[in-house]
Amino acid sequence: MRVRGWLLVLCALLLVWQPLNLGLTMAGLVDELSLRGPGLAMLLLARLLAAGLGIAAGLSLFQLKPAAVTIAKASLAYSAIVDVLVYATPYSPSNSPPGDATIVLIASLVYYGVWFAYLTRSKRVRVTYDL
Repeated sequence: MRVRGWLLVLCALLLVWQPLNLGLTMAGLVDELSLRGPGLAMLLLARLLAAGLGIAAGLSLFQLKPAAVTIAKASLAYSAIVDVLVYATPYSPSNSPPGDATIVLIASLVYYGVWFAYLTRSKRVRVTYDL
């Protein structure tokens, strides 16, 4: 069996989009560290760990490892928690108008929730990973 369809899309998001997004975000926020202090540093570290876990999840899914789905679910859950911290705390600077952070956070949680549900309910995932 090989990875294809929506599972391949998830692998690409975990292996390409999440690290690329992290790199662009960190590049813009590194200068803010001196102003925002340890709170921002901890958020950036948490995002770095989330991207690392996402890469591990993407690789394990793509290589059809036995615990791949569990790792991917953990990655999605951890990334959702990190997004809550990013959007609900004042440490990460934002140019968004007031109220937009809530909308972005809800969209982010829906994104992670949909992928989590896909990993939980998908017949393709069950067949591919013998669940």
